[in-house]
Amino acid sequence: MYSKLKTCVLMGLEAYDIEVEADISTGLANFAIVGLPDASIKESKERVRSAIVNSGYKFPLGRITINLAPAALRKEGSQLDLAIAMSILDAIGIIIPEVNEDLVFIGELSLDGRLMPVEGALPMIISMRERGYKNFIIPNSNLMECSLVNDISLFPANTLNDIVRHINKEKEIEKYDSDFVFSCEDIKYDIDFSDIKGQDNLKRALEVAAAGGHNVLIVGPPGAGKTMAAKRLPTILPDLSFEEAIECTKIYSITGLLGESGMIDKRPFRSPHHTASAVSLIGGGRIPRPGEVSLAHNGVLFLDELPEFSKSVIEVLRQPMEDGVVTVSRASGTLSFPSDFMLIAASNLCPCGNMGSSRECSCSAAMISKYMNKISGPLLDRFDIHIEVFPVEYDDLADKSPGENSESIRARVNKARDIQIKRYREDNILNNDSLNSSLIKKYIKLSDSAESLLSQAFEKYNFSARSFDKILKISRTIADLEQSDDIKEVHILEAIRYRALDNKYWG
Repeated sequence: MYSKLKTCVLMGLEAYDIEVEADISTGLANFAIVGLPDASIKESKERVRSAIVNSGYKFPLGRITINLAPAALRKEGSQLDLAIAMSILDAIGIIIPEVNEDLVFIGELSLDGRLMPVEGALPMIISMRERGYKNFIIPNSNLMECSLVNDISLFPANTLNDIVRHINKEKEIEKYDSDFVFSCEDIKYDIDFSDIKGQDNLKRALEVAAAGGHNVLIVGPPGAGKTMAAKRLPTILPDLSFEEAIECTKIYSITGLLGESGMIDKRPFRSPHHTASAVSLIGGGRIPRPGEVSLAHNGVLFLDELPEFSKSVIEVLRQPMEDGVVTVSRASGTLSFPSDFMLIAASNLCPCGNMGSSRECSCSAAMISKYMNKISGPLLDRFDIHIEVFPVEYDDLADKSPGENSESIRARVNKARDIQIKRYREDNILNNDSLNSSLIKKYIKLSDSAESLLSQAFEKYNFSARSFDKILKISRTIADLEQSDDIKEVHILEAIRYRALDNKYWG
């Protein structure tokens, strides 16, 4: 007795189709799964056996062999439970008609035959759709996220019995034909830029950062509003496009962080604690998983108290900040996770935190130097904007007049981003921060006076080559915010101001 069904396994964000073959023959009772299964798949034998019996079917006696083809590909995940169970039921004749080869089974089984939700259902469906598969039986709990994919037919089931009756045409599962339409119009935030009192320089720096996708380092004493401002940055970022939302949702799907909404429709904001390890930040592990930099993809990664992070941990940020992707290499293969994020970091000016405030600082010069030098020069160079903040004045705190809200700032940011999208439509980039050296030469032209001004600043502040490029990109963003085709001297001056801390604290 033999049967063959289709399912898939996930490697990173990519799914691969798997043939589940079941062969049942006479002999000593044995249940074997071959084809490089991992521990979770080997454990599925007990889940499958109990689910079949508790669903009212007789589990076959004899020698049962399940082959997961191709045999050379390592298989991981509990989503193969359903396909294994259905292949056994098909082999012993419980399923009467021939199963459609285009039908893909995805689901984990509980001991009583219920279908449990699986992690990574959305990237599985997307990958299998790209391979030409259109019909999927999935757990009902995964319907919300899977319904984001159009041009497919979903059959959401609750139990193993539901699926058997559906295949046998006794009681068909209602087909769900996805016609999802993406919209961000109704998205609301509980926080707003108008909550920030004073700190006009910081709000302006974050507006420039949002308009060009730039990284920001904020330094200043505790209580100045660094964390408060950083948490409100997503409220002024452009709305997610459908493609960006799908990318984010796929990442959150495989990590099990998707929640009940079934979709990530706001730009992510991730704020790991300073005790985070390099693996939790970058991703990896025995079974490679996305880290915080990937969970912040298309959004914001906020590192509060940056010098308190282990130096070896924050140094691993340099490569994903440059490349926008994290590559995890293991003996079993190499996986890539997207990590195109805005990095916002905050730092005090000394270990005790009182430097720059009205309270007396108890740190020695050597302690302050050691503390600030935890942020290496190469990492510092990767922050486009450096901004120093000071304690908020009483008059600002007592001011009852409403500040500018996020909606009006976001409108300016959207206009600047639209300019950049149109300008770079042939270069496959979306914002000024993504400009490389060749594109800077192509798109950024300075007048003689602006060139002279930048030359003087370069000599005075001893900027690195990377800092020079950052100033040019920031200047381009400031000009875009003013909807100016030309980069003027005032734009250069503001951009230089965002790099002036290099020698003040790290010189």
